[in-house]
Amino acid sequence: MNIEIALLVLSVLFFLSILAGKASSRFGVPALLLFLSVGMLSGSNGLGIQFENIQIAQTIGTIALCIILFSGGLDTKISEIRPIIAQGVILATLGVFITAVITGVLIWWIFGMTMESAGIGFITSLLLASTMSSTDSASVFSILRSKGLHLKNNLRPMLELESGSNDPMAYVLVITLIEIIKMESTPNYWLAGGMLLVQLGIGAAAGYFLGKISVVIINRLRIGNESLYPILVFTFCIFIFSFTYFIKGNGFLAVYIGGLVIGNSKFVHKRSALSFFDGLAWMFQLIMFLTLGLLVNPDELVPIIVPGLIISFLMIFISRPLTVFLCLLPFPKMPVKDKTYISWVGLRGAVPIIFAIIPLAENVPHARLIFNIVFFCTLVSLLVQGTSLPIVAKKLGLAEKPSRIKKPKSFDVDFSDDYKSVTTEIEITPQALAKGNRLIDLALPEKTLVVMVRRDDKYFVPTGSTDLKEQDKLLIITDNHEALAETYKNLGVDEV
Repeated sequence: MNIEIALLVLSVLFFLSILAGKASSRFGVPALLLFLSVGMLSGSNGLGIQFENIQIAQTIGTIALCIILFSGGLDTKISEIRPIIAQGVILATLGVFITAVITGVLIWWIFGMTMESAGIGFITSLLLASTMSSTDSASVFSILRSKGLHLKNNLRPMLELESGSNDPMAYVLVITLIEIIKMESTPNYWLAGGMLLVQLGIGAAAGYFLGKISVVIINRLRIGNESLYPILVFTFCIFIFSFTYFIKGNGFLAVYIGGLVIGNSKFVHKRSALSFFDGLAWMFQLIMFLTLGLLVNPDELVPIIVPGLIISFLMIFISRPLTVFLCLLPFPKMPVKDKTYISWVGLRGAVPIIFAIIPLAENVPHARLIFNIVFFCTLVSLLVQGTSLPIVAKKLGLAEKPSRIKKPKSFDVDFSDDYKSVTTEIEITPQALAKGNRLIDLALPEKTLVVMVRRDDKYFVPTGSTDLKEQDKLLIITDNHEALAETYKNLGVDEV
């Protein structure tokens, strides 16, 4: 295929995926599910795009996961995860292991009843379960954040901590079981456990120290071109992941912790770096799900619909809830409804599919069946759990009413979170001018400032004597949400 044709096809697929993402917010369907659908419809059974390169798909998935985890770490505040770090770590380690064992037993039993001819043994069933044993960071981050879901009791940081740090455990389980299957030997549990601890320990240490070093370098390195700072942060993201691999640590854990350390530190041009990675993470989610969608052949999913549905619903309603309640037994003060919601957010997504590519690349027996089952279970998880997260949160009384702040649309400005200020945009109404047309006549609370006015297509900085007109748009900065609420009330502006 000519490069021009490839780029044309890629641009069309990107555009269709972006339209799908826009439709997702309107109809409540996760954007990631629609990205997968676009890839499937464009594949060999759809528009006829042939893509069977397992190595390229695995490479794209690894890079995408690296960036998504780093971006998730950048956006996570340590102050939010500190109260729930013990619960998150237990779910990310012991929880993954328990999920793999329970699900592996269920899969072995299900295939014996529904597809006995497949000839899947117990170790292969455990391998299939291990690929799906971790919650997917891309799905959790994107769905919780894109839907603007505000959860009580630190549930969101706990879910993001779990999904961001549980991939290493699942990865080690997958690699270990593949080695056992290829050697056809008795499992060496001590060796597997030791390898897991070493990889996690090295990965955590590398992520922390390399993150600290990155911040020092970013602040001391004087770059004349400010636009290169986000690229510098991206460079450190890739370096942390790859360097950790060469020192025999787990790069996925390292890159998440590295992002966590960097994101919770002060460094120059931090806001532009965060915005850059937010867009980059979405772009790689799109690329990753498109690639995985192209890789699957929909007609191969038909024979595994029955076992796939059974496995999916057993994972949703048995494996995940049982794992969560067992892991959180040491925390009796945590409400049952919180544990129930954590059980429901056992989202599967790109990570299980990426892990399912590994057996394909290693020519493991039944690898294609494993891939198809994982892909099907991912579709079910995104469709059943991904679409219902806001509904379940409201039913359990865990959804908080978000602070309805108008984000500035007429003013292309943004401020760092370090300033601890609230920025909004207000349009002047007749009620706001009831006590006079001058800025000084507005009933603004103390420490609330109007820093800019937009009138038609012109911008200017006002003074107290500036005459205001209806439909003028004001850029307002204030100290906190309480002062902002008072501003809305005094000016007769709806909080929308």
